[in-house]
Amino acid sequence: MAKIKATKRVQFWGTGRRKKSIARVRLIPGGNGNITINDRDIDQYFGLDTLKYIVRQPLNATETLSKYDVEVNVKGGGYTGQAGAIRHGISRALVVAGEDKAILKKDGFLTRDPRMKERKKYGLKKARKAPQFSKR
Repeated sequence: MAKIKATKRVQFWGTGRRKKSIARVRLIPGGNGNITINDRDIDQYFGLDTLKYIVRQPLNATETLSKYDVEVNVKGGGYTGQAGAIRHGISRALVVAGEDKAILKKDGFLTRDPRMKERKKYGLKKARKAPQFSKR
């Protein structure tokens, strides 16, 4: 009886965050550029072409679009925040994979965007919106 060797599949992980969104990204070498988000194709998940462009930016910058398959699990926030989180996660995974960090850093893909929603203050209707002023 022949013994079957289990080969370990090489993959690179990266976690990206933006606003309330968290994306866990897995890069699989030897792929043909398929991007799967929450078990759906990128074209089904994102309706806007700008969001698809944002997700592909790090792969285009390092010219590795057809070199890896990308599998993403993303939750929280809206579509724009999720696209930014995926971009951040792909960038981090590319650095782990040994791609050129300088290109990604120069384009600002490795920097976590710190902008968050401002909290509501008491006496106001929203974070900054005040009730209408009346002299009498």
